[in-house]
Amino acid sequence: MKQKILEKAGELFIKYGFKSVTMDEIADQMGISKKTIYTHFKNKTLLVKETVMSFFDMIAHGIDCICETQKDPIEELFAIKNYTHENLKDESCSSHYQLQKYYPAIFQTLKTRQLELMKSCVKDNLERGIALGLFRDDLDIDFIARIYFTGVVGIKDEETFSPEEFNYQYLSSTYLNYHIRAIATEKGKLKLEKLLLKNEN
Repeated sequence: MKQKILEKAGELFIKYGFKSVTMDEIADQMGISKKTIYTHFKNKTLLVKETVMSFFDMIAHGIDCICETQKDPIEELFAIKNYTHENLKDESCSSHYQLQKYYPAIFQTLKTRQLELMKSCVKDNLERGIALGLFRDDLDIDFIARIYFTGVVGIKDEETFSPEEFNYQYLSSTYLNYHIRAIATEKGKLKLEKLLLKNEN
């Protein structure tokens, strides 16, 4: 039952926001009593924390599996983007905003874990891209990994990128294109163009 509660809560939190969804709504959606939820989670903050970390672990595992295949570095970045799009397709900007505003400690813990994952994954991606001649060999790898993470988080800021004006999938695709063009060699740019053409078809 605990896992089912986490799954349903995660689905609702991602779609409507962490503050907006109440324990009563989760119980109603599941056809159970609120008391049943409190048997497994003594308060909403704990439910939010476990839901967020459970979801992060699932996404992190998927990204790790993609990285383990040792794809071409540019193809790998596209594969990760497509994987996160598929698993976060119902994510609203308000869920990210509400987590940051109303559960700052959980948000900070999540951000720290995301940064560690991103640094590890992106650094490896950059090193392999340089070795294969796809990325420039004068890159400051640690800086690029951190600035890439900053951008990935930054495009979710609804004050900067209003949901009414920008679709998240458009933002993440455009940002990835921007990132690769900034670090790619001519060989890497040719690879990027082929992938963009392939994705359009």
